[in-house]
Amino acid sequence: MSISFPGFDAKKFSVDSEEGSIEISYLIGGGGPPLLLLHGFPQTKAIWSQVAPELAKHFTVIAADLRGYGASSKPHGEVDHSTYSKRSMAADQHALMKSLGFNQFFLLGHDRGGRVSHRLAMDFPESVLRLMVLDISPTLTMYDKTSMEFAKGYWHWFFLIQPEPVPETMIGANPEYWLKNHMGRHAGTGIFSPDRWAEYLAGASDPKSMHAMCEDYRAAASIDLIHDRADRASGKKLKIPLRVLWGEHGLVNKCFKPIEDWKEVSMVVTGRAVPSGHYIPEETPELLIAEAKEFFS
Repeated sequence: MSISFPGFDAKKFSVDSEEGSIEISYLIGGGGPPLLLLHGFPQTKAIWSQVAPELAKHFTVIAADLRGYGASSKPHGEVDHSTYSKRSMAADQHALMKSLGFNQFFLLGHDRGGRVSHRLAMDFPESVLRLMVLDISPTLTMYDKTSMEFAKGYWHWFFLIQPEPVPETMIGANPEYWLKNHMGRHAGTGIFSPDRWAEYLAGASDPKSMHAMCEDYRAAASIDLIHDRADRASGKKLKIPLRVLWGEHGLVNKCFKPIEDWKEVSMVVTGRAVPSGHYIPEETPELLIAEAKEFFS
C-alpha cells in the first residue's frame, strides 16, 4: 500500500497514450499555486513525505508516481523503448496537471523525475513557470562526458540498459540485496524510514516495476538522446528560471559542473551544492523546503 501524507488525498488519473490507458497515481494537498513533485529511481512519490506537507502550506502540491513506478501503470516496453521515453513520461504528467485545471505550474524533480521534468519543460514550455532539478546534469551531457570515475560510481546506468531480461533476471534473484547495494552506497539505508523502504523494496521486487525501471534507463540511453540532440541541433533552450541543487558528497559534484552543464540547455540557471548525498529530499528535507519556498515564491 502506498504511503500517504497528512492532509493529502490519494487519487488516480487515466491518460490516453499510444500504449493505451495509463493510470497515474498521485497525492494532492494544500492550497495556492500548483507545484508538481516528481521522484527518482528506484523510488516513488514517498520521497516527498518530509517535504510535501510543509510545502502544502504555501502551494497546492501534487506528488505523482511516474509511469512504471509506485502505484502507476507499468506497461511492457516497446522495442524502441519509447514507452518509457522521457517524452512519454512527461506527457503523462502534463495531462495530469491539465486534468486538475492547472495549465501553468511549478515543477520540482529529483533524479529520473528531474529528467522527466526537463523534458516536460522543453515539450510544454507554456505550462512550466519555474523548474528545480535535484542532483543531475542533463542526460546527454552526462553520457557525453562519462569518465572512468563516473562509470564506476554510476555503474547501474550501464547495467540497467542491457537487453531484456538480463538486468531484470539478475535483480529478481535477490531484490533486497540489489536495493541495499544500490541505495546504501550513496548515504546508507538509515536515511529511509521503514515505511518508505518497504515501498521502495516492493517496487524492486515487482517484475513489472523492475522491467519498467530498466526501460526508463534504456530509453535514456537511446530515444531520449535522439530527442535531446534534436533540441540542441535546433538551438532550443529553456527560457524559464531553472534552479539546480546537487549533493556535495555525491558523484554529480565530483564528475560534472551542473551550472555550466545546464547552461547548455537553459538560458537562466542558478544553483549550488548542498550538504547532502544523492537523496536530497530525504537527507536534507528542511534545506529543500527552504530552497523551494524561496525559488517558487
